[in-house]
Amino acid sequence: MVREQINLLSRRLSAVKSMDSKIYQRLEQRIGRDHLRKRVSRQVESAAKFYTKGGYASFHLENVELLPVILKLMLKLFLMYERGLENALDYRVEHVRVDIENLPPEFNGFRLLQLSDIHADGIADGGQKLISILEQIEADLCVLTGDFRFLTQDVYALALQRTETLVQAIDAPFGVYGILGNHDFIEFVPSLEQAGINMLLNEAVSIHKNGAEFWLAGIDDAHLYDCHDLSKALAPVPDNTSRILLSHTPETYAEASAAGVDYVLCGHTHGGQICLPGGIPLITNASCPRRFCVGPWHFNGMRGYTSRATGSSCLPVRFFCPPEVTIHELVCQA
Repeated sequence: MVREQINLLSRRLSAVKSMDSKIYQRLEQRIGRDHLRKRVSRQVESAAKFYTKGGYASFHLENVELLPVILKLMLKLFLMYERGLENALDYRVEHVRVDIENLPPEFNGFRLLQLSDIHADGIADGGQKLISILEQIEADLCVLTGDFRFLTQDVYALALQRTETLVQAIDAPFGVYGILGNHDFIEFVPSLEQAGINMLLNEAVSIHKNGAEFWLAGIDDAHLYDCHDLSKALAPVPDNTSRILLSHTPETYAEASAAGVDYVLCGHTHGGQICLPGGIPLITNASCPRRFCVGPWHFNGMRGYTSRATGSSCLPVRFFCPPEVTIHELVCQA
């Protein structure tokens, strides 16, 4: 069994080596050799530890191969599995109004659509219900806060294909932006950008409207790969301008506050996904206080929001924690 897993890893590494070297050259020119080398080496290290069942990676609940099998058997035994599948497609459109310091009046009422943790290849109906919802939403700009793939390892072609189909259903005249999560590899970036997503890899972009601007920054995954660099992301951002940060995990809350971020959009926790009545999560898989792990929160004057996620991980089921599509309405402070 171990030999088969090692062979699978070897094939994975061979596939990486055989990829168009120009992809890596372009990424190196864009994000720098240190960032690219760290990301790729940690992806390989994580995969090696996962497939050989050694090291920290095997102890992430989402990486425990028997966990979904055991959970599925238990849910079926108690006749709850089908209900969990239905719950995972019971999307809720959440509306959040948030005051943003220094936000120009031109952006008052600006609508920002957030999708998080889509795990596109794990959506039970292939994304059809989600597409029907997205086609009805009016938004100015859309952000995707990481985790496009269902598994943390294995193939990803279907995830990228379905993500592209979902993006085609989004009407956002100011663009679609995204970041990587702990389920995503750096080599996803070219395909995601070809699908119409402007990926932010420790980068920031200015959003312009009628001569005014605010800045949108995005950092690489801070949970598993530890490849985020907030200083680099915010380096081009002028002082006294509004700063909105995309961070896959809320674990960066203190660092973001110290950097002068106004609003942080996160995901990763799924709000627990399988919760007790009242939405009390059993597990959040994030090294931060639970008050940062779902919904709106504050820290030292900085505002943040952690999505319950649009998709599901481990198993495509949910209990007492419906998936969400979030619309953030930006409001100028009086």
